[in-house]
Amino acid sequence: MKRKPNKYVVAAVAAIEAVVAGLTFRDLKRRPPERIRGSKRFWRVISLIHPGNSIAYWLVGRRRGGPAEDK
Repeated sequence: MKRKPNKYVVAAVAAIEAVVAGLTFRDLKRRPPERIRGSKRFWRVISLIHPGNSIAYWLVGRRRGGPAEDK
């Protein structure tokens, strides 16, 4: 017998993914290109294809340094 996913869990995961994707897009908008591994376009597209890829941006795509607003 196949188990049905709990609709509240699915809704919570979807909400978290939406928030993380929104934070990713905001960071990409503010962060200078030299502080990103790869292009901004690449990270936007890959984050839209699968929202879980936003986590990859936060772990791999950002270069370390000061606040994103520094230019």
